[in-house]
Amino acid sequence: MTRTVPLTAVAVALFASTAFAQTPVAPAEKTNAVQNGASVRLEYTLKDERGEVLDSNKGGDPLVFTQGQQQIIRGLEKELIGMRPGEEKKVVVKPEDAYGPVVPNAQTEVPKDAIPKEGLKVGTALTARSGSGEVRPVIVKEIKETTVVLDLNHPLAGKTLFFDVKVLGVEPPKATPTK
Repeated sequence: MTRTVPLTAVAVALFASTAFAQTPVAPAEKTNAVQNGASVRLEYTLKDERGEVLDSNKGGDPLVFTQGQQQIIRGLEKELIGMRPGEEKKVVVKPEDAYGPVVPNAQTEVPKDAIPKEGLKVGTALTARSGSGEVRPVIVKEIKETTVVLDLNHPLAGKTLFFDVKVLGVEPPKATPTK
C-alpha cells in the first residue's frame, strides 16, 4: 500500500504537467483582444448623466470599426484596448475625450429661407452640410426676422457620456506585406 500512494502522486503530477504543456500560449499579437488595427464589432448603450438612453444598438446590428483609426470617440476607444469577445464594461467618458467642451461662439447665422419650415423652432436639431460637403449636427439657437442663428457645437459637447459596451467580435489587424 505504501508504494501505491507515491505512484498515484507521480501519475497525477505527470498528467498535470502534460496537460499544461499541451496548452498553447498565444503571443499577444495573435490573440483576439482589441488592439490597434483590429476590426471590432461592438454592442453599446449610451446614456447621459441622468441615465436617459441617448443611443443604443442592442438587439440590432453591431457597430463595426477599426480600433485606433479615430472612427469612434477617443475616450471610448482607449477603454476598449485589451477587451475580448464576450467581455462587457461600463465606460465613463469625460467631455474632453468625447465631443469637447461647449464653445460659446461656435455659431453661424443663415438666411431664414435656408431652414425648412418645420425646423423654425428654437432647440430643433438639424443636419447641415458645409461647403466641402462635411455633414454635421446643428441646433437652432435663435430665430430673427430674416435669419436663423445655428449652434455649431455637437449636441453632446460638454457632456459626460456613460456607455455600457459588449465586445461581440474582434478580427486581428491585417498583416501588411513586407517589401
